[in-house]
Amino acid sequence: MNIKYPKKSLGQNFLNDKNIIDIIINSGDIKENDTILEVGPGTGNLTEKILSKNPKKIFAIEKDKFLAKKLSEKFNEKIIIINEDILKIDEKKYSDNPMIVFGNLPYNISTQILVKWIRYNNLKNIFKRFILMFQKEVAERIIAETDSKNYGRLSVLSSWKLKIEKITDVSPESFYPIPKVKSTVLLIEPKKEYFNLKNSKNLEHITNIFFNQRRKMIKKPLNILFKNVNEISKKLNININDRPQNLSSLKYFEICKEFENLNS
Repeated sequence: MNIKYPKKSLGQNFLNDKNIIDIIINSGDIKENDTILEVGPGTGNLTEKILSKNPKKIFAIEKDKFLAKKLSEKFNEKIIIINEDILKIDEKKYSDNPMIVFGNLPYNISTQILVKWIRYNNLKNIFKRFILMFQKEVAERIIAETDSKNYGRLSVLSSWKLKIEKITDVSPESFYPIPKVKSTVLLIEPKKEYFNLKNSKNLEHITNIFFNQRRKMIKKPLNILFKNVNEISKKLNININDRPQNLSSLKYFEICKEFENLNS
């Protein structure tokens, strides 16, 4: 497919490195009864490889009307093309069984897409696994551990419901056009069990308050959330002189639970 003018507004960089494509496909571990959801298929290079694994069904979400038309011409009825915005669709309606998601995500909205999926209450019933391409620095924030420089809001949100493994880094030369940043492929699986919170948006709210002031001691964000800071800190065994990056994800879940209990 000859695409001369990828759209910067849609974050279009098309993966054309066959070795990286093979690594991505192998990480997906596709079986014949699997339903696949591909986000941003672009020119269909990855789609072709997915088809070679003979899955039960392939849905391809492509926002660009021109690309959606070209993909339709290329693959005919072998795949189901959804010419919509990934942020606006309801993935639950496409399959009764958990789907495998492949995505060279548009870097300008990749975190929004991930957070959208985390918000689903029954994540493991909708998705089997994700094999996703992120800008390298975003991937590093997703998988960052407590006390590291990249640890932050996205690390906490991601670790709540997801098991995440780094597969490989990808050089800019693996794409057309060549982007200015490196990329990373992550293998992500929904956890079967995770910390029970009433609403994911509460955790988003909590982490936003803490990490917007990441250089401050946590006494300040705690004071924003609670009137009885000393009582809360003792109950959760938190040192109010710590910085936000010093708290484990579990501590943020516990803080969120206390916040929900007070506001229920």
